[in-house]
Amino acid sequence: MSYDPGALNAALAAAVGEDAVLIADLRVAFLESAERHLDLMSRARCNANWELAAWRLKGLAASFGLTSLMALADEAVEAAPGDPRALQRLRSTIALLQQG
Repeated sequence: MSYDPGALNAALAAAVGEDAVLIADLRVAFLESAERHLDLMSRARCNANWELAAWRLKGLAASFGLTSLMALADEAVEAAPGDPRALQRLRSTIALLQQG
């Protein structure tokens, strides 16, 4: 799965213009929210909680046009709650977003 490191920055710039402080604040808020949804997924013990957290993560990613993260969240919906492979792939993608 490919990853576009500039997609989040481009989406934020398109939404708020060239305000670097606002872009930085929104970036932090996005990443905190993504990490929160991932944490909920890692603690989910039933399908309903797992799926809800994955769908919310997918929706968050969709809001910023992050198709790779959307696809991984969508794949996770089909996995068993706590699936280590799904969680690791999501963690890795979010870590890349934090670096970008």
